Amino acid sequence: MKTLIVMKVVALVVLLACKSPDVSFLAGTPPAAGVRKLVWSDEFNKSGLPDSTKWGYEVGGNGWGNNELQFYTARRSENARVENGKLIIEARKEAYQGRNYTSARLLTQNKSTWTYGRIEAMAKLPKGVGTWPAVWMLGKNISTAGWPKSGEIDIMEHVGFDEGVIHGTVHTEAYNHGKKTEKGAAITLQDVTTTFHLYAIEWTADKIDFFVDDRKYYTVEKSVLGNSESQWPFEQPFFLILNVAVGGNWGGQKGVDETIWPQRMEVDYVRVYQ
Repeated sequence: MKTLIVMKVVALVVLLACKSPDVSFLAGTPPAAGVRKLVWSDEFNKSGLPDSTKWGYEVGGNGWGNNELQFYTARRSENARVENGKLIIEARKEAYQGRNYTSARLLTQNKSTWTYGRIEAMAKLPKGVGTWPAVWMLGKNISTAGWPKSGEIDIMEHVGFDEGVIHGTVHTEAYNHGKKTEKGAAITLQDVTTTFHLYAIEWTADKIDFFVDDRKYYTVEKSVLGNSESQWPFEQPFFLILNVAVGGNWGGQKGVDETIWPQRMEVDYVRVYQ
């Protein structure tokens, strides 16, 4: 009789464990994948210049490979500052170092890099023909490999002459805009210059998903692009970049409206989960 009771108890425990959503935990194996941990963020809660422990600057007015018109400055509050809990990257029409516009390009290079994860930015975009804001990433090895071998992930790009069209794109040695073979897609929103939206990617060893406000609109897959480094360089650390360009090969396709400046991208927060 005792043996029968014990057998029934054991059977009941097994049955409950099989029905439990935490059965992997009960069995002593790791929990199911998908739980994210916040590993890096900037909430922009301290007014003044951007946090120098998190952000550096790229400086210059060399056109940045795209015939852009701005001079990117460093530690100049007119172009990059934190105020009212937001990061402001402001492009201005002014003569500076031989250029007629100034702006800022912030990046985490030599400070923080990540391989895989969810990278997101809550941002409101500048308005007007000639603006070209971006939230994007480059491979850590760009200083040695160069572009496009390093790889590029454009989490969000927007050109002012095509207001409301958000682009998500990747560039590699095999697939890039120089060859007109880049891989990407676009999604249209009605209020990107007046409302904050969440721009994000979820990046794994096999694919990169692109999101706006948690709506997935594009996926690029390693199995489709190919396994070689020239096709899929996304198995190394990448750093993050925030900038507002003026004009250029794409942003200036319809000219630059000289009456709209200054224009700003406002960023409420940037977060990285792994």
